[in-house]
Formats: sequence, structure tokens, C-alpha cells
Amino acid sequence: MKNLFELKNDFLEYLEIERNRAARTLTNYDRYLNRFIQWLSNYVQKKEIEASDITEDNIRKYRIYLNRLAKNEKEPLKKITQDYHIIALRGFLKFLGKVNISIPAPDKIELGKTERKEIEFLERNEVERLLDSPRGTSRDSLRDRAILELLFSSGLRVSELTSLNRENFSLEKNEFSIEGKGGKRRVVFISEMAQKALYMYLKKRLDTDPALFVRHHGTKDDSDLRLSTRTIQRIVKKYAIRAGITKDIHPHTLRHSFATDLLRNGADIRSVQALLGHSSISTTQIYTHVTDKHLNEIHQQFHRKNKSTS
Repeated sequence: MKNLFELKNDFLEYLEIERNRAARTLTNYDRYLNRFIQWLSNYVQKKEIEASDITEDNIRKYRIYLNRLAKNEKEPLKKITQDYHIIALRGFLKFLGKVNISIPAPDKIELGKTERKEIEFLERNEVERLLDSPRGTSRDSLRDRAILELLFSSGLRVSELTSLNRENFSLEKNEFSIEGKGGKRRVVFISEMAQKALYMYLKKRLDTDPALFVRHHGTKDDSDLRLSTRTIQRIVKKYAIRAGITKDIHPHTLRHSFATDLLRNGADIRSVQALLGHSSISTTQIYTHVTDKHLNEIHQQFHRKNKSTS
């Protein structure tokens, strides 16, 4: 009989090969499950932990342990991080059941209730001010304008944007295919303004680097000019300040703004899910309470208001 560490490795290989999970997901699951197995080893006082050591009572005690766990000098483990640990454990138990190992029912392990996260997004006038902030015809200015236009018109994740190459799309089309989160491919659409901004930028490029967005102040010896996600973050913050926007803006804020803009203008949530590349509709539903607030404002403004009569 394999011990729990060996079974965990089998599970990670299953996720990599059969489920095509991203390397980052595998790293996180490995860390979360190692924590569980180490805790269980200490709790039952055994060096060689087996699947039979996992009981409903032990899982309950582990959840209490996570909730009380100190991190970074007594900073509590965030509820969302605790949930990630439980999601990994639940997936592991489902795998064990799949290979006919008797374990507690994974479906009985419920996630803790968490406070609904507020979505930070830009209003339409703020978007316009941000997009108009890069001025001039220098390569950096044209590049930065193209980055902002592309982020807002496509809803791309910053990691997806930095991975783009020139060959990914044609300036004659307003769509291209990308490999998103979890290796899933989807079609991305961009606005006419984004197309124009990309055309103006690429027309000014002098290098032969395949990356779509690059830095222009490197030396001739630089083998990779591709912009990093951190650089994109700095660019977005720079122009948010220049536009007089006081919100704490990140590239993901433009993704939120993209989704909110679509929903406010009548797009159905399933279409928004596809455009964002969400695997689950529940992920996309975080935007509905934002649009619900907008509908509430309309209701308060127009419902049962007396019209003036002459």
C-alpha cells in the first residue's frame, strides 16, 4: 500500500497529464497537500501516513488548525487561502476514490463562507481619461496606448497580454486566438480603436523581437525585450495617476471594467464568461452585484416619479 506522499504524487501526475493543469496549479496543490499530510502525521503521531488515516473527524480538526494558523508573525491565514487548501484536499480525495481507495466523501467537505469581494472597476469617463493619457508619437507612448486599449477592449489577463507575439493576430482582423488559464484556448476580440493603436505602434517598431510588447531602451545584446507583468502594472498605474484617477488601479481593473461594461450594456452573462475565459459561470457571477447596483440606481431614479404636467 502506498503512503500518502506517494499517493499525492500520483494525484499531481494525474492533474498534469489527464487534466492538463497549469504548472502553477500543480505547485500550489503540492504545497497545500504537503501541509495537510505533515499536519496529519503530527496529529496521529505516525511517520508513514496512509489513506486510512484520513477520517471525517481528522479533516474537521485540520480545518480548525488552518483557521487558527499563524502566518507572517501572527497574521491569520486568509479565508480564501484556507479555501484553496480545502479545494486541493477535496480534489485529492476525489482522486483517491477514483482509484478505489476508501476515503471520506469529498462532497461532504464544504467551503467556509467568505465575504463577497468588492470588484474595483472604472466608470466610462475614467476609462476614456485613462486611454487618452498616453500622448505623443514616441514608441513608448504608442506602445502604452496600445497596451491600455488592448486590455480594456479584450478583457485579457495581464499574463495573457505579456505572452502575446506579433504572429498571434492580424491587423486586418479584430480577433485572434490565445492560450489562456489552464492551457485553454479562446478567441479574443478587440475594438477598432485597439486595432488602430496596435497598427500605429507596430509601424514604429524597429526591432525583430517576436514579442508584441517590448521595451525600447535595451542594448543590442538583449536577447529578450518582452515586457514583464510587473512592467505592465507600472505602466497602468503611471497613466492612472496622469489621468487623475484616485482608485488603486491594476491591469486586472481593466478586465473588471471590460466585463462590467459588457453587462451594463446588455450582454448576457454566459457570453461574458466565454469572453473572459472563465471555466465556471460562478466566477463570472462576481460581476452581477456590480450591475445590480447600477440597476438599483436606475430604479431609484425613474420608478414612480411623477411627471410634471402643464
